[in-house]
Amino acid sequence: MQDDKKIVGYLPDERPPVWKLILYALQQVIVMFPATVAVAIITGFHISTTIFASGLATLCFILVTGRKIPLYYGSSFSYVTAIGSLMALEELSGYSLDDKIAMAQFGIVMSGFVSIIAGLIVKQFGKESIEKVLPAHITGPIAMVIGLTLAGTAIEDSQSIFRGVDEQGDAVLAAGNNAQSMALVVGLITLIATILFSVYLKGIWGQLPLILGPMVGCLAAFIIYLTADVNLFKIVPAAIQDNGLFALPNITFPKPNMRAVVAIMPIALATIPESTAHIYQLDIYVKDLARKKNSEKKYDLASKLGLNLIGDGIGDIVAGAIGGPAGTNYGENISAMAITRVFSVHVLVVAALISMIIACFTPLISIIYAIPAAVIGGLEIYLFGAIAAQGVAIMVEKKVDMFSAKNIAVMACIMVIGLGGNYGFGGTGNIPFFGLDIPCVATAAIFGILLNLVLSIGDWVKKRKVQETVENA
Repeated sequence: MQDDKKIVGYLPDERPPVWKLILYALQQVIVMFPATVAVAIITGFHISTTIFASGLATLCFILVTGRKIPLYYGSSFSYVTAIGSLMALEELSGYSLDDKIAMAQFGIVMSGFVSIIAGLIVKQFGKESIEKVLPAHITGPIAMVIGLTLAGTAIEDSQSIFRGVDEQGDAVLAAGNNAQSMALVVGLITLIATILFSVYLKGIWGQLPLILGPMVGCLAAFIIYLTADVNLFKIVPAAIQDNGLFALPNITFPKPNMRAVVAIMPIALATIPESTAHIYQLDIYVKDLARKKNSEKKYDLASKLGLNLIGDGIGDIVAGAIGGPAGTNYGENISAMAITRVFSVHVLVVAALISMIIACFTPLISIIYAIPAAVIGGLEIYLFGAIAAQGVAIMVEKKVDMFSAKNIAVMACIMVIGLGGNYGFGGTGNIPFFGLDIPCVATAAIFGILLNLVLSIGDWVKKRKVQETVENA
C-alpha cells in the first residue's frame, strides 16, 4: 500500500497553505485567460467585463454546488457564432455596441434556464436517467472531439506572429527574419518546458508546470527579441491602456430581445453533453487521487451531475446579467487540475477572486494580455491534448465495449462529424444546415445521442420481453 505522505495533491475539500493556494490559483487563471479573452475579442464583448464575469460566475457556481465541485466557469466558444451573427444583424447596425451586448445578454440569461431545467431533471430522476441518453460511449468521444477540434488552434497559436491591431484596425505582425520559425521555437520551448516540469519536478514545483512553462516561454521570447530583433509580445489595446491604474468593468444589463433568445438559447443544449463529459473526467481523476492518498472519504462527483448542470445555468445567468458571454465549466482547467493533481475548491475560489481583481486592475490585464500567442499555443498543445486523452479515460473507466457494433457506430459518427465539421466548410467550426450554421460539437453530440437512442430500441424491447417472461413465470 502506498504511503499517503508521498502522494502530492489536494482533494476537493482540502486546502493548501496560503502561499501554495495563491500559486495554484494563478495557474488556473493563466489557463482560462486565453480562451476567455479570445471569446470576448471575437464576440465584441468588453474584455474586462468578460474576465470579471467569469470570476463572479465561478464563485456563484461553487456556492450553488455547495463547494463540492471544483470547476471554473469560463466563456464558451460554442456560443461565439450565435452571438456574433446576432450582433452582426443589419437591423441592429444603428445600435451602439453596449445595446447589442445588452440584447445578446437576454439570450444568454435565458440559455441558463436550459441547463437548470436539465439539472433539475437529473436531480429528480437520478444520473442514471441522463446516462441512458449520455452513456460513456457518447461522453468519451465528445470529450475527445472537444480536445481534438482545438488542435488546429493550438498549432496555429504556437507559430503565430500576430501581435494585435493598430489604430486603423489593421493586423500588426511580428517583423524580422524567420519570425514565424522563431514563434514556433518559442511554442516548442514552452511545450517541452511544461512537460518536463510536469513529469520531473517534485513537490510544490511539480504542481506548477503551467506557470513555470509559460515563464520559460516568455523568457525565450524575450531573448529572441534581444538577439534576433523579433518581437512576439502582443500589443495591449489602447482601450485597456487608457483605463489608467484601476477601472471598474463596463457593466451592461439585459434588454429583452426574441431574436437573441432564438439564436442563443438553443446552444445551451450543446454544452450539456460537454459539461457532462467534464464532470465524468473530474470524477475519474479525483477518485484516483483519493485512492492513492488512502482517503477514507468517498468522492462521487459523477453523482452530482444534476447540481453541476444547475451551477452551469446559474453561471450563464450571472455572466449574462452583467455583460459577460455565455460559458461553461472549462476543460482546460480540468486538464490543469489533472496534470497538477490539485482539485481543491479553495484554489478555484481564489482563482475566481484573482480574475475579478485582474479585471479591475489594468496593469495585470496588460501583463497577461501581452503574453506571446506562441507561448499560449505551446501550452494549448498540452492542455487540449489532455482533454482528448481524458475522453479515452472515460471510456476505459466505464469499460465501454469497443466490440459492440452499436457503440462503434455511435463513436464513429461523433468523431467524424465533430472533427470533419470543424476542419471542413472553410474551417469555421460550423456545419451549414438549411441556412443555419450549427456548431460541429453540438451537431456531433446531438446526432450521436439520437443515433444511440434509435439503436437502443432493440435492446429495450429485448429487456422488456425478458422482464415480462420472468414476471409471468
